[in-house]
Amino acid sequence: MDVLSDVVALMRTGRPISARISWRSPWGRVFPASPGSATFQVVLRGSCWLIPPGGAPIPLSVGDVVFLPHGDGYGLTDDPDGPLAASDCGPHEDPGLFTTATLGGTGAETVTLCCGYYLAPGRTHPTLAQLPEVIHLPTTLGRHPELRATLELLAGEIDNPRLGADTLVTSLLDMVQLYILRAWYAEQAAAVTKTGWAAALADPAISRALDVIHRAPADHWTLESLASTAGLSRAGFARRFTTLVGRPPLAYVTWWRLMTAARMLRETDASVGEVASKIGYGSEFAFGNAFKREYGIAPGRYRRQTCEETATQHNRASRTV
Repeated sequence: MDVLSDVVALMRTGRPISARISWRSPWGRVFPASPGSATFQVVLRGSCWLIPPGGAPIPLSVGDVVFLPHGDGYGLTDDPDGPLAASDCGPHEDPGLFTTATLGGTGAETVTLCCGYYLAPGRTHPTLAQLPEVIHLPTTLGRHPELRATLELLAGEIDNPRLGADTLVTSLLDMVQLYILRAWYAEQAAAVTKTGWAAALADPAISRALDVIHRAPADHWTLESLASTAGLSRAGFARRFTTLVGRPPLAYVTWWRLMTAARMLRETDASVGEVASKIGYGSEFAFGNAFKREYGIAPGRYRRQTCEETATQHNRASRTV
């Protein structure tokens, strides 16, 4: 798996939610902050305004995509000067994988697609931490055609769910997240970003090293082998990697192995010993010590705890948007 694929695989716990809302003027809602979540809004018909957590209102038109990766509160309205009614909508609740609703008054219609993920603390990739509070991808003819096509498929599945819709909607939501991140990082690369993950992913040498780490975390990586992959000297590679990624190369390898192990403990039935072997640890004891240093609890207890959290999440009462 490459880095962006891993970001999406790690970012979600439990299942996502999605809602297609037909808003009738006058309308306006404020969505409360939901720490540990990521949300995107898409305008399918009409126009509206996003009231961001900071800064001026943002006008949105058909095809515009807004991604809020940090769970910040925001408003959505047909009139930036109008009142905003309270809403309890958020990915910490579970209205079902997809739902539809009509809200507001009796005037002009705006249709939005709202989707969200719950993110468990400590399980997200650092790329997300460096994203801005709002990513706005406005409609521009010919730009992001894959994202537009995926959104059209997603809206169709939510409007008319048929056999296999659960799997299709979940997969399409992952695709949307990937296309949003890909588009944003491409724009950052075009802007010649100098530091951070946008620069790391745009740097051919560092990107190659990250790619092999993510594709084969169990390999016995050394500073020499990673520098060779990157085509740099050891000192030059270590300096550039640490500056852009925020961790020294081998520290990142260890961190990524343990993140991969945590995902395996959450999502598979592999034993703790099997997980240790698959991520490159020679013994279950060594793996257990490393895992406890990173997560504060032993692997077996972590698995039980996350299973309990998932069960609690699934048992929450359904509610309407």
